[in-house]
Amino acid sequence: MTTKLDTLATALYVKVDDLLKASPDLAPWRPKKGIAPTLGDAELVTLAVMSALLGFVSERRWLRYAHAELSGMFPYLPGQSGYGKRLRKASGLVVAVIRMLAADTSLWSDDVWVVDSTPVECGRSRETARRSDLAGWAEYGYCASHSRYFWGLRLHLLCTLGGLPVLFALSGAKADEREVLVGMFDAAPEVVAGRPGQSIIADRQYYGRHFEHALTMRDLNLLRPARQGEPQRAGAQLFKPLRQTVESINQTFKSQLDLERHGGRTPAGVIIRVLSKILALTAVIWHNDKTGQPIKRSLIAYDH
Repeated sequence: MTTKLDTLATALYVKVDDLLKASPDLAPWRPKKGIAPTLGDAELVTLAVMSALLGFVSERRWLRYAHAELSGMFPYLPGQSGYGKRLRKASGLVVAVIRMLAADTSLWSDDVWVVDSTPVECGRSRETARRSDLAGWAEYGYCASHSRYFWGLRLHLLCTLGGLPVLFALSGAKADEREVLVGMFDAAPEVVAGRPGQSIIADRQYYGRHFEHALTMRDLNLLRPARQGEPQRAGAQLFKPLRQTVESINQTFKSQLDLERHGGRTPAGVIIRVLSKILALTAVIWHNDKTGQPIKRSLIAYDH
């Protein structure tokens, strides 16, 4: 483990611990009477981030590594079953930590966002698609960027140009990306409030009179390439280089954070594993921003 990852883990633990002291209602529910957990919620979240950054897909392998290498930082570690159950119950806390860290960076105030979705494959065999607990949510879809069909979900990301996740959602592979984006705004109106004229750079599939009206009503300015038969749209010369930004962000999740090797077998399992990867990227950007690193989205110092 690198010294920088050690420093990041310590800073993250302190930040989450302070958040839980200020807002104890964010902690996962547990009975008022009973044995208090030996591993704190702040430690649990920190472990999840370290696991994502170090590339562990298997919880069993991660806990074996943590027992051998991290006993100084975490004197007590639960078994795989207890760790998995507690982590799945902590999804709400992880979402709150992502928002807290993102808002505590200089990138949060950027006046340009980029939006896109990327596949989250959940299986390949027909038998998996038929018998999986994810069946009904996961479905067959097509990824035009990589010209491939897949069975699984889509991760919808709204990010700053620096790669900081602002809003995110998981949906079925065939979900309408425009509806998901509007739903993301409806679920977090406070993010849009106070940002008049915020620009959103999107691809061609984010089109339609009703969709653009929904964004206009929220005082958001949509920038996208013109579709076939449409007149040239304003700012078209900016789309190509800036669209590469969101593709680069997706690639960070795919290649460095193993987004499609999440290992989830149930809806709750997939959700927390994907959230852990979003939190890991957000935590790295937050730490790089606070320590004055020139490239905020660089994971190189933390992922080995």
